Order: sequence, then structure tokens, then C-alpha cells
Amino acid sequence: MQTAVSSLHEAAALPQPYLLFLGDTREPNYAKTAYGLRDWARERCVGEFACEDVGVSAGLPFLTPEHARMAGARAMVIGVANPGGHIPNAWIPLLLQALEAGLDLIGGMHMRLSDIDTLRNAARALGRRLIDVREPPRNLPIASGIRRTGKRLLTVGTDCALGKKYTALTLARAFQVRGVDADFRASGQTGILIAGAGIPMDAVIADFAAGAAEMLSPDADPCHWDVIEGQGSLSHPAYAGVSLALLHGSQPDVVVVCHEHGRDHVLGYPHYALPSLEDTVELALTLGSRTNPDIRCAGISLNTAKLEADAAYRAINALSDRLGMPVADPVRGGESFDALVSACLAKQAE
Repeated sequence: MQTAVSSLHEAAALPQPYLLFLGDTREPNYAKTAYGLRDWARERCVGEFACEDVGVSAGLPFLTPEHARMAGARAMVIGVANPGGHIPNAWIPLLLQALEAGLDLIGGMHMRLSDIDTLRNAARALGRRLIDVREPPRNLPIASGIRRTGKRLLTVGTDCALGKKYTALTLARAFQVRGVDADFRASGQTGILIAGAGIPMDAVIADFAAGAAEMLSPDADPCHWDVIEGQGSLSHPAYAGVSLALLHGSQPDVVVVCHEHGRDHVLGYPHYALPSLEDTVELALTLGSRTNPDIRCAGISLNTAKLEADAAYRAINALSDRLGMPVADPVRGGESFDALVSACLAKQAE
């Protein structure tokens, strides 16, 4: 049985808790769905499952679907977002194993679970559900370009899979702690699974993508902030179109540029060097000013996960001195992150 999730009510009703499936992934950045659920919805995750030659782990107990079902799991989530969103044939026997163990399947890939005959037939015979969350709402509008009320922040990046979602989630939470009315707006499958609602921007037909971004952050109270999860990169050789549509449709008042320390080429495209942060800020402001002339960059979110603490703070301080703006690693927090939050909210009263 196929189910497409596109509304808050439907998403909130997803069968939980989850077993996270890592497939045969060897690139940690492609396991961002599993990592995101582990970090932001840990109470909904009972364990992980994978092919024998998997190269990554979310650090959860390894459970077979049978054992996960006994531990209370109700669904297995594909925790991988590989290039093109493809479900390899090698995964099919393990996905069938989950259905046979009594688990529903939840997928966020471009390839729909229900388009795979073997899974569709098994789910029908076993009375299980195949749930696709990378399904945009019907009847999306073409963008109007009309300015909306409320405040908006968009995370943009030098590349994919380097912290745009984590930055948006952490900033939204920090705004709320300061007493600011704020919502996280999910634009990808992992964010939708965490938040319970959103629009998967990379599954929207191109003509309607900016309109989808407008729908994602509608008119709001003048003091309300929507903190919008960015996608891709404006300089990405494959995904820049999604990023630009999200930028134009979001009409952000503020952007925070995200980067991973030490990354020098586009993930999966070693022949493409990453743009500099200076160029990334300039490009975001130039293109974003088309729909919001008052757009500004509040600072940089620097992913320092591969550094020890002392080295991370040296890198943060050095980059802040170089750029003349706040730089912080939201996961590490601290005074530098407080400064970034203050910079984001600096014009709130205007």
C-alpha cells in the first residue's frame, strides 16, 4: 500500500519508532537522514540496520528487523540520501525482510518505494505500508514575487551535506529560547521527518519551485521568524537550480552561510573546487536581492566536527577576523554562537 506524506497531520501520524536503514553506504555525508534523526529525534529511533558491507554507522544498536520489531519499532526508515536518490537492487532483500518482520517502510528517496514491483506486491500481501515523504503537495502555485509579512532566515551553503539543516534547527531553537516566536521550516526529507511537515524542494517541478518556497513560509506576524532549511548550493554544478528557487521564493531577510572546515571540493565532484566564503556571501546577496532588496548576511555557520575543540575555536576566530562577521559552530555553541544569534536578530524590531 502506497502512502504519500505532504501535510502536517499525515507526517505526524508516521508509524514510530523507527529502525534506521543505512544500506551499503560508505560516504558518511550520504547518511545524513539517519544522522539527522539520531541527533534530533533520538527518542524515535530504536536502532540501525544495514548491508554487510556498510561503511558507516549512526552509533545506534545494530538490530535485525525482527529484533527491532520486538523492541517496539513500527517502521524502517531509509536513512540514506545518495546521489540521485536511487534504491539499489542490493537493498531489496533487506527491505523485504523488514516488511516480513512486520515493519512499514518509509523512504525519502527520489525513487519511490511503491514504484518497485517486488516491494509493492509484498506490502500488499503482508498488509504493510510503503510511505514516501519526498512527495510535494498538489497544485503548487507559480511564485508571485510579492513580499510577505513576517521575518525569514535561510541557511545557504558552499556545498551539500555540511550543516544547513542543523544550523536552521539550532537557530530556530535558540530564537525560541530568547523568547522569539520562531518556526523551523523543512525543505528536505530529513527535516520533514524531524519536524513533521515541510516541502521536499528537490522533488518539485522547476516552474513551481519558487512558488513552493513561498508556500513554505507564508505571511506571518511581523515579529515572527521562519527559519528555513537550505538545500544544495548556488554554486553546485548539479543542484544550484533548487537552491536559487528556494532563495527567491523564501525572500529571506537574513542568510547564514554554512561551510565545513577543510572541505575544498564539491562532494562527489572532485574536479569542482568550492567557492570562497566571500564569493558565496556575495552571490547569495546579489541573487537574493532580486526578491528582497533588504537581504543581509548575519554570519557564518562553520562545521568543525573533524577538529578538536581548541583547533575548532582557533578556526572559528580566524575566519571571523578574516570576514569581519560572526562565525560559529552551532553544535559546539558557546559565545561565538550567541553572537551569531544576536546578529541574526539584530534588525528584528525594524
